[in-house]
Amino acid sequence: MADIGITVTLDRPFDEAVETVVAALAREGFGVISRIDLDKAFAEKLGEAFRRYTILGACNPRLARTAVTARPEVGLLLPCNVVVEEQGAGALVRIVDAGQMMAMGDLATTPEIAELARDAGARLGRVADALGAA
Repeated sequence: MADIGITVTLDRPFDEAVETVVAALAREGFGVISRIDLDKAFAEKLGEAFRRYTILGACNPRLARTAVTARPEVGLLLPCNVVVEEQGAGALVRIVDAGQMMAMGDLATTPEIAELARDAGARLGRVADALGAA
């Protein structure tokens, strides 16, 4: 099975890690349009404790518009998810592999989708590189 994401470990507290990730995404043109704190949802809905685990929905509006214009069903795969998970005193960051995401079904056979997957993948790769250097 192919990797579905890029993993980076940050040696900083969880809240600071989330801020660092959001800033790195912004530098590559991604805004965070959704935030799901699974630990809070599990506590509220299940009454169960869970480590801090946040899913950030990252969207580059230009890439998203190109994608849904070319293939409207690609909206099922948007936005690009980035997970920040508490790991000891630090945080683990997982960034979706846009190429793998767009390889579902026959999406990659559409030239616009293949190109934007490469573009999004390069941008998200630079986010991972920046986080690795942070």
